[in-house]
Amino acid sequence: MQVAKQSHQDQEQASWEASVSSWVDGEGEIRPEELDSPYGRHVWDTYHLIGDAMRNEELAIKPSDLFYARISKAIDAEPHIVAPRISRHALMRTSLSGLAVVAAMASVAWVASPYFFPSTSGPSNVQVLASSGDDTRLADYLDAHREIVGASPVRQASFEVSR
Repeated sequence: MQVAKQSHQDQEQASWEASVSSWVDGEGEIRPEELDSPYGRHVWDTYHLIGDAMRNEELAIKPSDLFYARISKAIDAEPHIVAPRISRHALMRTSLSGLAVVAAMASVAWVASPYFFPSTSGPSNVQVLASSGDDTRLADYLDAHREIVGASPVRQASFEVSR
């Protein structure tokens, strides 16, 4: 029962400290009835002291050499965090992923290079079909077509059949 009561008081104190902190930050509303208690007044004064010390360096307490020694001793007493070695599998996976990125970039460059850098290798060999100069069947077909269709609204500007 005593432990539950102490735990409840600790939670109330933590919530009061959080509410004072949020009010000082401009995020919450203050409960003035809690300022009347000795603990509430102590928290309030502590937050104002912290704010004053942050704004004015002369108000800040200079730590003694004993304080620095205690901090150094506490840090030395902390257990060292040893990171595990990277396994060969993880090393291989990261190196292969980098290789895959390089291969993808090379293939994109290979495919896209003709579009960005056209070849200047000279004239290309163009195959020309042999044309028969007197294709009478084509001329007969075109004449028959003109007779059936008649005059069209589109004028032929570049195609003339010579007989």
